[in-house]
Amino acid sequence: MRFFLAAAAAALVAAPAMAAPAPRLPEASFAALPQPLPLPYDEAADAHKDVTAAIARAKKEHKLVIVDLGGNWCPDCRILAATMALPSLNPWLKKHYELVTVDVGRYTKNLDIGATYGVTRPKGVPALFIVDPRTNKLLNPTTSVTALSDARSMTPQALADWLAQWTK
Repeated sequence: MRFFLAAAAAALVAAPAMAAPAPRLPEASFAALPQPLPLPYDEAADAHKDVTAAIARAKKEHKLVIVDLGGNWCPDCRILAATMALPSLNPWLKKHYELVTVDVGRYTKNLDIGATYGVTRPKGVPALFIVDPRTNKLLNPTTSVTALSDARSMTPQALADWLAQWTK
């Protein structure tokens, strides 16, 4: 836990000073999330095609891309997905990002997508890659890619604040 908090703090320090602030969420805890939690990863999807399409949309709409690697078996992935779907956060998220979810199975598929951005095998999921669609370069440090892999130890607001770090 202490390592996670230190890593999250380091990621916040690395964020641009001009980031658009996240909205203030009324949900104080994950107990307020609708149940059951979503299963956000399409196990049959063509992840490479989906990432390419998200990058093209983001480039056209002047947004950033979130490439979310995870699995439906992962409680932290499902908590993150439910938080991002909240009416208090989702419109803000859609304004700033194109989100693409990538199923990694049990670390058995689509890991080459993370390798594109310098992470061959994430140490945990969800692994979020914040990508500039104009350059296809990773904006968040590779050390912060798995910062939300212990999402359930955070609050909905902390997740929103983490997502806001790279926005303009």
